[in-house]
Amino acid sequence: MVDHTFIYTGAVRKIKEIIATGEMGDIYYFDSVRVNLGLFQHDINVIWDLAPHDLSIMDYLFEKYPIAISVFGASHLEQNLENIAYLNLLFDDTLIGDIHVDWLAPVKLRRTMISGTRKMIVYDDMETSEKIKVYDAGAYITTSPENIYHKLIQYRTGDMYAPKLDQREALSVECEHFIEAIQDGIQPVTDGQAGRRIVSMLEAAQ
Repeated sequence: MVDHTFIYTGAVRKIKEIIATGEMGDIYYFDSVRVNLGLFQHDINVIWDLAPHDLSIMDYLFEKYPIAISVFGASHLEQNLENIAYLNLLFDDTLIGDIHVDWLAPVKLRRTMISGTRKMIVYDDMETSEKIKVYDAGAYITTSPENIYHKLIQYRTGDMYAPKLDQREALSVECEHFIEAIQDGIQPVTDGQAGRRIVSMLEAAQ
């Protein structure tokens, strides 16, 4: 079992539940920002420090492995240790992922946006309440009845709601799951294969 603690938060588990019901429709993209001022590491770059959180969340939510990863990064202070990076992940369908990690930002942000054909989610981990907001918003194409070649982009803006989340501490939930896996012989959600997938994505990004 691998310690991907974010998978055991009430917020991430609720997003997984919403996606599984089909409420969001087909997923267009996963866009996350994880930035702050410090703490600079001296043995790893910002990708290895911060990106595992978002990669593990993405891996858990979509159960898909990217077919390509491209990265732009820069080292401004520590030689050969990037303090900022932008990861782009391409999947074998229309899903794309974008992850921005940074040690040199003026504010601390932990925000993820997930867009689907039916609904969109904003997950802000810095919020003390209402960490998840689900928006009934999107865009679609309609064809003018007068001219079948005349296509129009239509926008939909409906209600927003913040679902109730499990408030238990994530590490406690994770430890309970670990014990359950041992006692009942079940496969952990964050098993060794999940850890291998995340490390292989990090190596590709490196």
